[in-house]
Amino acid sequence: MNAWANMQTQTGNTAFSAQGLGLLLLISGLQAGTSMMGNITSEKPIRHSPSLCVGEQQYVERRKEVILRALNSLQINCTVDSVPHIALAASGGGQRAAVALMGFLYQLEKEALLDTLLYIGGVSGSTWSMASLYSDPQWSANMDEAVSRLSGPGVELEHALAWLAERSKEEHFSLTDIWGVLTSAGIMKQLDPRPLSGEANRSVTNPYPIYCAIEKHCFSNGPLGGKWFEMSPHEAGFTELNLFVETSLLGSTFQNGELEEKKAEMDMIKLQGVLGSALAHEETLMEGLPSWLTVPIDEAAEKYLHVYIVLTNLITLTSSIIKDPAALSELGQLQKILHDKVNRNESVLLESLCSENRTNLFQQWSLDLVGVVESWGQRLEDGPIKTSISFLTNQALPLVLKWEWGTTSNFLYQFQNASVPDCLQSKEQFHLIDAGLLINMPYPSFLGDKRDIDLMIALESSAGIMFQTLTLARDYAAEVQKPFPHIDQKILEERDWPKDCYVFEGTEKEPTIVYMPLFNRRNCKDAEEFKAKMKMFSTFQRPFSQEKIDFLLDTAKTNIKNNREILLREINKAALRRMSKMMGQV
Repeated sequence: MNAWANMQTQTGNTAFSAQGLGLLLLISGLQAGTSMMGNITSEKPIRHSPSLCVGEQQYVERRKEVILRALNSLQINCTVDSVPHIALAASGGGQRAAVALMGFLYQLEKEALLDTLLYIGGVSGSTWSMASLYSDPQWSANMDEAVSRLSGPGVELEHALAWLAERSKEEHFSLTDIWGVLTSAGIMKQLDPRPLSGEANRSVTNPYPIYCAIEKHCFSNGPLGGKWFEMSPHEAGFTELNLFVETSLLGSTFQNGELEEKKAEMDMIKLQGVLGSALAHEETLMEGLPSWLTVPIDEAAEKYLHVYIVLTNLITLTSSIIKDPAALSELGQLQKILHDKVNRNESVLLESLCSENRTNLFQQWSLDLVGVVESWGQRLEDGPIKTSISFLTNQALPLVLKWEWGTTSNFLYQFQNASVPDCLQSKEQFHLIDAGLLINMPYPSFLGDKRDIDLMIALESSAGIMFQTLTLARDYAAEVQKPFPHIDQKILEERDWPKDCYVFEGTEKEPTIVYMPLFNRRNCKDAEEFKAKMKMFSTFQRPFSQEKIDFLLDTAKTNIKNNREILLREINKAALRRMSKMMGQV
């Protein structure tokens, strides 16, 4: 019996639904199917190549037939050999980005443009929508149903806890698991325990998906080549190192390039926790710094902020799943207690202490925050809600203090290759986190010869400075020596109130980029309204109301509708460009 079911039995709460039990059995079955294989060997489980793997190449060739039909229906004439390589790149931005992507794709389908896409790549919040969409093998033809799920009834807390109970048995159980299940259930309103590799043999109805992350330690201290990590149905690995394993092997143990033990592949629930885990990095947490905290921020102070910000976000997400009004009220009170505790001005006390005593005080304050949650949970009235909350806090609080995210067995451990940086080669595990911390758009996966992209449609739903993802990608491309289109510096002056569509023209090997900010001059009357919309839909807040969801969907749909002719023009130019490329190779 798992920990969650055991706790329910001990408290006399046996009303565990058949649906919840079914999910538990499905999870267990998927795990057994992958882990029972035990120790196996493979001649070359790690692929080192700058080219597409066979599986992706085959998918791309078959997908081009779908694209050809779509282009012909749009009066864009080409042959299957000259089908342009078009990638839709979706930015991060939490629920704002997730909902906006749904709206963008919905309208692309209505405008008969969705089937022109060869790839969809996502970062952070947009990957939550991708994971939800690809649970339906025919989602490109079912966008009405996909959008309707955003307004669905959601997931019962007991089903989320059943998944969590199974994951808590795993070696690398971390905050990523808790974040993944709460965002899946609370924001995307579904739990999908399928593995990403399960999509490898699907039909080519949908564009090929690329999910992006970064490796935490290389991001902080390592070379650029060890940072960007991509996952597809066929392969997972480091984009610039050109080192990959089959996606089904991500999480298995390796040493010196040899597969030692096949382990269960992470499912889409955990993957959403990995891909959208901006909270895992200290830079994000500094944004929540209380205004009174002016003393130097040392490791203990950072830990204190870690504990507070993660606890408040977990409470917010838990509130989005719970339906009981009394329980919601209790969670609201807990949120207020934590907020008041952290925002009480203690600057005079801190400034009077030496560095060592300040460190000790921050450590005590971290424990106090955890103690507040524990005491609050113990005071709850006995019943199903107390059982659920107690289980969740028992799982979460030790992990908050441990502060571990995205732990995954490292397939490059002791791999003998000169290109592998020490931050990867020397560690048995690596830590995958939100790629938006590096570049909040999946540009790196679509640069260069590997996927040979002609046109990128970049849907910008970031909360940061407009055009920043573009300039970061330009600098990244320069460092890894891959072509990138020119960006006119004058355009960057429009960052406070951007237009709804920009075209950055590629020449020769550079892709053309159509850049489309979610909020812009067409839907914001001035820079002040633009700023207000950004604040209204900020990344770290409680899950959106239905009114906010509908507003974002309509905004994204209108952006595509307004720019259909520009998109058609650039798709046609991409087809002509691809044809010229093919003729030049003859």
